[in-house]
Amino acid sequence: MPGHVRDVDVVAGHADVVAGCVDVVAGYSAAMNSKPAMFDELDRKIITALMANARTSFAEIGTAIGLSATAVKRRVDRLRETGVITGFTATVKPTALGWRTEAYVEVYCEGAAPPRRLAEVVRNHPEITAAMTVTGGADALLHVRATDVDHFEEVLERIRTEPFIRKTISYMVLSHLLPEAPEAGATHAAPQDALDASNLR
Repeated sequence: MPGHVRDVDVVAGHADVVAGCVDVVAGYSAAMNSKPAMFDELDRKIITALMANARTSFAEIGTAIGLSATAVKRRVDRLRETGVITGFTATVKPTALGWRTEAYVEVYCEGAAPPRRLAEVVRNHPEITAAMTVTGGADALLHVRATDVDHFEEVLERIRTEPFIRKTISYMVLSHLLPEAPEAGATHAAPQDALDASNLR
């Protein structure tokens, strides 16, 4: 819709700032080792407005920060082109999409599993919505959504079949203390085959 943007993922500095449906990290372009993108106080105000409500019109943002709608659009376009704004997403209530069970899974590997190999593994499981290498005893942390507990158990069994995975420790999510955070929502629907299998139980 002209003059509007949707829920936005923005990249800024070295810290993640979460508000509503928007992930923001400000000051640097998305590419690793790339030159810092131009980023001034007006850009920061625009991103703050998008964090509060990513569907706010350019005209409304402009009125709040003293720019024309055209100038705001030009800046948003530049932030997208330079990789500061990395994409647009909609965050939806997970249960509406078929995800009724959620957990975090610590993964412990045999030896030093390279992050690239771990990345290949997690891409094979659509139920894994986020994955990262971490410090501490575990080698990686996975965020898993499933249709129900039986489905989650099946996902866990699939993950454990990888030859270099020594063990996993799971933490089932009971409730979200920050329900407005992106982690409390879902950005994609459950795989249809998973929903079909769940409905057959």
